[in-house]
Amino acid sequence: MSSQANSVAMAGAAGPVPAAAGTGPRPGVPTPPAGKRADRERFQWSSLSLLAPSLVLLAVLFVIPVIYAFYLGFTNLELVGPNAVTWHFTGTQNLQRLWSDPTFFLSLRLTLVFIIGSIVGVVVIGLALAMLLQTAVAPLRILVGGIVVIAWMMPAITAGMTWYASTTASGTFGTLLGMPNSDFLHHEPLLIVTLANVWSQTGFAMLVLGAALRNIPREVLEAADMEDASRWQRFRLITLPLLRPTIVTTVLLITLISLANFALIYVMTQGGPGNATNILPLYSYQQAFEFNNLAYGALVGNVMVLICAIFGVIYVRASRVRT
Repeated sequence: MSSQANSVAMAGAAGPVPAAAGTGPRPGVPTPPAGKRADRERFQWSSLSLLAPSLVLLAVLFVIPVIYAFYLGFTNLELVGPNAVTWHFTGTQNLQRLWSDPTFFLSLRLTLVFIIGSIVGVVVIGLALAMLLQTAVAPLRILVGGIVVIAWMMPAITAGMTWYASTTASGTFGTLLGMPNSDFLHHEPLLIVTLANVWSQTGFAMLVLGAALRNIPREVLEAADMEDASRWQRFRLITLPLLRPTIVTTVLLITLISLANFALIYVMTQGGPGNATNILPLYSYQQAFEFNNLAYGALVGNVMVLICAIFGVIYVRASRVRT
């Protein structure tokens, strides 16, 4: 008994026994308070009153029209004729027609090529111009930037007429290349309309990416210079990761703008020659207002809405990935 009492007394004199690893607080590390965090995100019902006007506008101008358009895609509504007045729900009849329509799948493929080509061209050229104008002398920066911005501000009809006059026989491009009789628009229609769309949207990407470049901390670039990093290393390891959120936003906006750019292609080719440039917006218009199939045209338009939604989800997820 005396030996046990002495051992207990010696332990008490030496101090408390340290807790096992992982079973208690560590020295120097503050213990989080018990209960719910005070800074966690909370939903306040009172905010609904502030959001109510915006929610009403969103419902009236977007949600209800989209739902109604989806409903029309499952009817037999026509522009003229008996079905223009007494139309009714037809179930999946239009879907079966869409699934067996080779022109629709051709239009879908052309749309994807047009959008991807536009995204790559606009982002690459816009970023290159933005980076070059950062170090250019003031007169050159004003001249080049002004020309690119004017092209972006030009209405789609004017841009389409400009490219139509420049790429057909006896046009500007053929004359400058020494081939005045070459009809580039007829031989490579999808390429030409994609270049026209890139030309008309590059100014937007240049302005947005240029603003993002100016927001990059100069201390980071100076630290890279002190580490003897090459230009390619600075671009790949510093500039591009810091620009990623802006690039994702630009890609999303260019996708939506390109998918809705009906006037440019309609002025230049009207979907031709044949169906070579008949992307989904033009095909939907043709079915609804040239072939009088309003319901089928609405269904094709609904496909465009779904494509925009899919691209939007992909871009939102990509923007949330940490660099």
